[in-house]
Amino acid sequence: MTEHVYKKIELTGSSTVGIQEAIENAVSKAAATAENMRWLEVIETRGHIENGKVAHWQVTIKIGFALTE
Repeated sequence: MTEHVYKKIELTGSSTVGIQEAIENAVSKAAATAENMRWLEVIETRGHIENGKVAHWQVTIKIGFALTE
């Protein structure tokens, strides 16, 4: 197995639909500039409440990507 070295970036995605979409929005945006993305970890989840209901989600993630030679 080849050894890898990874770098992590931290992003916060947002969505009015849900947590999954907030994560996917962050990953999609990162994919536009970061290559070799391998994994993600959820760091923080929070929501905005309006009129007694969740109106907006924000999810902070770290994305790990392999450094190339």
